[in-house]
Amino acid sequence: MQNRTVSILLAWLRDLAVSIVIAAIFILFVYQPVKVEGTSMMPVLADQERIFVNKFIYRLGLSPIQRGDLVVFRFPADPNKSYIKRVIGLPGEVVSIERGVVLINGKPLEEEYVPRQYRDARDMPPVRVEADAYFVLGDHRNSSNDSRSWGLVPRRNIYGKAVFVYWPLERLGPLR
Repeated sequence: MQNRTVSILLAWLRDLAVSIVIAAIFILFVYQPVKVEGTSMMPVLADQERIFVNKFIYRLGLSPIQRGDLVVFRFPADPNKSYIKRVIGLPGEVVSIERGVVLINGKPLEEEYVPRQYRDARDMPPVRVEADAYFVLGDHRNSSNDSRSWGLVPRRNIYGKAVFVYWPLERLGPLR
């Protein structure tokens, strides 16, 4: 009886250890949990929400970084900080802002994800997005610290795409 109990316990511990290793590999290389800090991405992401970031998608080239993606990156001025913003300008494009309207190569960008109350009326002179860099903005424009203030995000600083809210439970689901 005691040998059977020890065998069951050892089997259970083995299965637990394998599960922990698989979860650690998954979190380290594929999905990383991240806590949103701040209101710059409202209403899509709120302060203190918990999300998963797919670190695999860009690293292996499974998908290119596209306009509209919510990317997580090391802040260019302080690589110890991570930010989350929406990609607006792609390499080679010219981005400008006139009375709060974003223009890409002189044409207005349709931004249904930015509610009227979160817009601002700021202007920004034209900026050409360098090769291997991106222009990013927060969705809550009047409270966002973004490319308008500190410039472009180098591709090497982007380490993931925000894909899923897991907390709070009432917001559970994929990000668009």
